[in-house]
Amino acid sequence: MALSALALCTRALLKIGAQPIASLDEGTAEAEVAANLYPGTRDALLATHPWSFATGQARLARLAAVPVADYACAFQLPPGFLRALSAGVPESGRGLAYRLLEDRLHCGAEQVVLTYIFRPEEGAFPAHFAAALVARLAAEFCIPLTENTARAGALMAQAEAELRNARRADSQQATPRAIEDFPLIAVRG
Repeated sequence: MALSALALCTRALLKIGAQPIASLDEGTAEAEVAANLYPGTRDALLATHPWSFATGQARLARLAAVPVADYACAFQLPPGFLRALSAGVPESGRGLAYRLLEDRLHCGAEQVVLTYIFRPEEGAFPAHFAAALVARLAAEFCIPLTENTARAGALMAQAEAELRNARRADSQQATPRAIEDFPLIAVRG
């Protein structure tokens, strides 16, 4: 079954014993809770970790407007942007000093490559992230639908455990970054 917002919300509803939904706009209490809580919960969970499936790099388009202070250039953030990880010049994706203001990146460079977290389609979510998201959604849906705070607390603890597992699985998909330019290593020669 292909992942979608509806499928993820239905799984979360089933975890708390609520009725499954056929559509996010069907008018039931379950659909209303899911439609209102899903987007924010998804984006918050995506922004908590540099997920490999939701991390991208983009050369940013320079804007004609010049920042008022501190930096010489402004750049437009890409669509679906959730969180910046680093900014650099075209040869290196990190190392630039920058500031995010409104929907722009301000820095002193003429060209910028941004490494960032974006909002991917639900079909791109790997199983470990989908499980963490469903667990978090179940915890979020619990109080509005069941009014059981004790159960919501237990579900939140399960969601945190799922998130730790998902982060661990995702972090094992790349070579660990080496420590660079650490002053204590430089002093030792």
